[in-house]
Amino acid sequence: EFLLNHFESLEALSRAPIGELTKIKGVGEAKAIELKAAFALAARLARSEAESRAIETADDIARLLGEEMRLLDYESVRVISVNTKHMVLAIDEISRGTLNESLFHPREAFRGAVSRSAHAVVLVHNHPSDITKPSDADLRVTRNMKDAGAVLQIELLDHVILGAPDKNGRAYFSFKDEGLL
Repeated sequence: EFLLNHFESLEALSRAPIGELTKIKGVGEAKAIELKAAFALAARLARSEAESRAIETADDIARLLGEEMRLLDYESVRVISVNTKHMVLAIDEISRGTLNESLFHPREAFRGAVSRSAHAVVLVHNHPSDITKPSDADLRVTRNMKDAGAVLQIELLDHVILGAPDKNGRAYFSFKDEGLL
């Protein structure tokens, strides 16, 4: 509980570098490594359970990648390729950015989907700030991805921004759910 008080949230604790953890009295390097490993293991478990189900909703996407991407202190953009039954074929990281920006072109986003003969894709990225409100760049990227997918005949099912849970417990923004796709 002391660690949670120090970092103010579980998300902040999970993102803390080992060097920062070891500065806390009573936390040596071995304990810091154990903490980081426990968070990584929890994220992998959540992802492996979610991969065995069809991707139908933004909740499914949050279950699949939310825990893992919440640990990141940089923006990561991923594309989930799915088959006709919306089962996951692959998850490709197409861009790593800074704290608040990640740049990519639709050709990188669709490369893996084309090579796997995917039926559709879901674009997912995190906001390390934990605020899930889309930026103007996010809106532009979504339009470009939708247009590129139409040309390739690979549907963009959704674009989901992952962050911290809001007051309603929802930890994402879904362009589909908000009528923006």
